[in-house]
Amino acid sequence: METIAINTDELAKNILNTVGGTGNVLYSNVIQATNCMTRLRLRLIEKNDYMIDALKKIDGVLGVNDDGDELQVILGAGRATTVTNAVNKILEATNTVKVGKVKVGDAKALHDKIRAKNATPVKLFFKKISSIFTPLIPGFIACGLITGIVGVLVKVSPALADEKGIQLAMIAGNAVFWGMNLFVGINASKIFGGTPILGGVLAALMTHPGLANISILNTPFVPGRGGVISVIIVAAFAAWLEEKLHKIIPEMFDLFLTPLVTVLIAGAAAIFILQPVGGAVSDAIGTAATTAVQSGGAAVGFVLAGVWLPLVMLGIHQAMTPIHVDLIAQFGVTILLPILAMAGGGQVGASIAVYFKTKNKFLKKTIASALPVGMMGVGEPLIYGVTFPLFKPFIGACIGGAFGGAVVASFTVGAATLGISGLPLAATTNNVPVYLGGLFVAYVVGFIATWFLGFDDPAEA
Repeated sequence: METIAINTDELAKNILNTVGGTGNVLYSNVIQATNCMTRLRLRLIEKNDYMIDALKKIDGVLGVNDDGDELQVILGAGRATTVTNAVNKILEATNTVKVGKVKVGDAKALHDKIRAKNATPVKLFFKKISSIFTPLIPGFIACGLITGIVGVLVKVSPALADEKGIQLAMIAGNAVFWGMNLFVGINASKIFGGTPILGGVLAALMTHPGLANISILNTPFVPGRGGVISVIIVAAFAAWLEEKLHKIIPEMFDLFLTPLVTVLIAGAAAIFILQPVGGAVSDAIGTAATTAVQSGGAAVGFVLAGVWLPLVMLGIHQAMTPIHVDLIAQFGVTILLPILAMAGGGQVGASIAVYFKTKNKFLKKTIASALPVGMMGVGEPLIYGVTFPLFKPFIGACIGGAFGGAVVASFTVGAATLGISGLPLAATTNNVPVYLGGLFVAYVVGFIATWFLGFDDPAEA
């Protein structure tokens, strides 16, 4: 399969020319352009089906998702960042964000109205929780891969565990998790509308080792109890409290009294109430996850991996991020991520089947561009550009993922990181051969299921 070289600046211009403008000002339809790991996220004043269809036909665009409040152009890992930078460079050069028939304030008001209409409370809640962890993903990836590589080296040669360099690498691999509660406290406070550093201070209070030396009714406090679950609960409460205090405390004393009272009240609530509650929730999640996989084995893995792609489409998958983090904090690995990663393997197999069966040249080109990143664990281009639009291959992908999940769950494979999937995740697992075996099963079954299910081959445009 031949991949296509794409000029970043040309791709950015093609996208902007397609989303167009209102009035006589170039690109004035664009309110804001941002990106995540795989998508250019465009906030637009207006959008329509014609625009979406035209975007899908641009070379380099792997799919388009209308998320209600924004148009997400799927480009793949790496390219999403470079294209977004090019888009913003063009927008700044044309001064688009400051001029236009529709004022920026009015555009934002229209955007907020559209967002309120299309977003459900559950979806918005999951998105908010997920956004706490999104900035941490590069750290998860770096530290997880370091841990995985070191783990493989030590298994091959146990004597390496005594080497100073390996010991330093182990510390580096654990760094993001050692500081996890602080990072989450800062991000959660920011997301919930509070002062970020106060969230970090409260997280530090809850994880301070000195807590272990203090007892109430002969019961010592447990530093870090509840992990990120407790931190998120406390940060949300502190942000709410801070907002109320800003309204009550006179302006001349606000700078001094608001942070003081916030830390004192939220800190007391954290230690005596919210952290124990978060700890109970965290323990329940950990027990439920481990018990389900260990007792249910292949059957549980089959179901979890089989339904994962539909959950991704619904946006519910975002709720899993804090669960993965909490499992790693408790047990050193998350046993759910390797299972769910098999869904991406099913997609790869399904897409390969489509590649060999379709006569549509554009679809072949899309698959050739999306398959490499799909095998590396970035599944959105294959979901939105290949399997879901054809639907039956999407079912085939779910079937392939289910069988792969059954294999991985049978051996309770765990991963020491999150934020990655596919082949790169193998290095971070505690059983590399079984994980790769499960991925191979997902590829093969996804291919076979899609081959026999078939699909309506789209005509050339």
